[in-house]
Amino acid sequence: MNALPSLRRRHHVSTPLREHALDDLRFIRQTMERASGLTAFPGRAQVAIGASALAAAVVASRASSARGWLAVWIGEAVVAVLIGSVGMALKARATRVPLVTEAWRRFAVSFSLPILAGGLLTAVFVGRRWLEPLPGTWMLLYGAGVATGGAFSVAAVRVMGYTFMAFGAAALFAPAGAPDAWLAAGFGGLHLAFGAWIARRHGG
Repeated sequence: MNALPSLRRRHHVSTPLREHALDDLRFIRQTMERASGLTAFPGRAQVAIGASALAAAVVASRASSARGWLAVWIGEAVVAVLIGSVGMALKARATRVPLVTEAWRRFAVSFSLPILAGGLLTAVFVGRRWLEPLPGTWMLLYGAGVATGGAFSVAAVRVMGYTFMAFGAAALFAPAGAPDAWLAAGFGGLHLAFGAWIARRHGG
C-alpha cells in the first residue's frame, strides 16, 4: 500500500532534474554553436589587410633587387599580423566576447603550423636564391592554415582558405613571372572580397 506514494514522490523529484539536465544541454549546445561561429579575423581587418597587400604589390614591383622585393613582402606580413591582432581585440570588445577562448586557441594552433612551415620553406628558398615558388608557396600554406583553423569558425573562413590554396597551386604551376600580380590577387583581392563578406554577414 505504501509503494505507490513512494513511486509518485520519486517521479515528482526526477521530473525537475530531467528538465534541469535538458536546460543544461541546451545551454552547452548554444555555447558551442556561438564559439564555432566566431571568425578568427574580423572582416573589416581583412579588408584593411587586403588594401595593404595591394599597396605592397605596387611597392614590391618597383624594387630594384630581390632582397628589396623580399623585404617589402616580409614587411607586409608584419603589418598584416598587426592589423589582424588589433582587429580581433576591437571585435572582441565590441561583441563582449572574450578574446582568448577555446575556439580561438584551436584556431591559433591549426593556423600557426602551416605558417611556420611556410617560414621555414621561405628561408630555404631564399638561401638557394630560388624565389619563383615563393608567391605560390605563401598562398598555398596560408590557405591551408586558414582552412584548418576555419574548422572552428564560420564557413566563410573555410571557403577563404580553400580559395587561397587554389590560388597558390595555380601560381606554383603557372609560367614564371608576375609574382606581384599573383600576390596582389591573392593577399589583396581575396582579403578584400572575403573581408567584405564576413563584415556584412558576421558582424564586422
